[in-house]
Amino acid sequence: MSPDDRVFAVADGMGGAVGGAKASKLAVEAIERMWKETPPPLADREGIQKWLQETVTLANQSVWHEAEEDQAVRGMGTTVVVAVQGEGNIIEIAHVGDSRAYLLREGKPSLLTNDHSVVQEMVRAGRLTEEQARINPYKNLITRCLGHEEKVEIDQTTHELKPKDWIVLCSDGLPTVLRDEQICDVANDSREPDGVCEELVKQTLDGGAPDNVTVVVIKYYDESDNNGSK
Repeated sequence: MSPDDRVFAVADGMGGAVGGAKASKLAVEAIERMWKETPPPLADREGIQKWLQETVTLANQSVWHEAEEDQAVRGMGTTVVVAVQGEGNIIEIAHVGDSRAYLLREGKPSLLTNDHSVVQEMVRAGRLTEEQARINPYKNLITRCLGHEEKVEIDQTTHELKPKDWIVLCSDGLPTVLRDEQICDVANDSREPDGVCEELVKQTLDGGAPDNVTVVVIKYYDESDNNGSK
């Protein structure tokens, strides 16, 4: 989360304990560096989209170059989901891999990103149901990430937000354990983002999360209440 509460990111590394941690750290550091040196133009939707493209590209190159130079972490990579809150209640999202962005509105969850994974591509093609995907042994096999290739394809999406909307960015550990409706129920039971974040992580770990879980929670208010987000 950037100090101005406008840029949010989650990265989930892979490639062993050392490689995965290094890959995700490099990606987040690249995003932070871009925010400090050339922050996104918040009043310009196309400008934000271009900034996200350049930022995630930079993050990919950072991980890829390090993996090429350091034999100990060869093959490391990371997923990433980055969100920028622009002016006019617009949120721009870019992602690579299976880290997700959810919109929770009026008690209903909506997935804003499409997982770049073998199983979810089969779901989208109608070859698996969501229930079958949850127990498929290949559900963690992703088709795209930062660091495995010099260039990476980045998906982007734009959404208009309303007061009382929640945005949840998370690594794949969260939806592996909790269903979308359960994620929404946690938000409905709390008024503050910190409490939602802590409860989501707790329930995921209590549910036997097979992997680390990272969660960022954002709640949108009326502009007069709290500058639109927290």
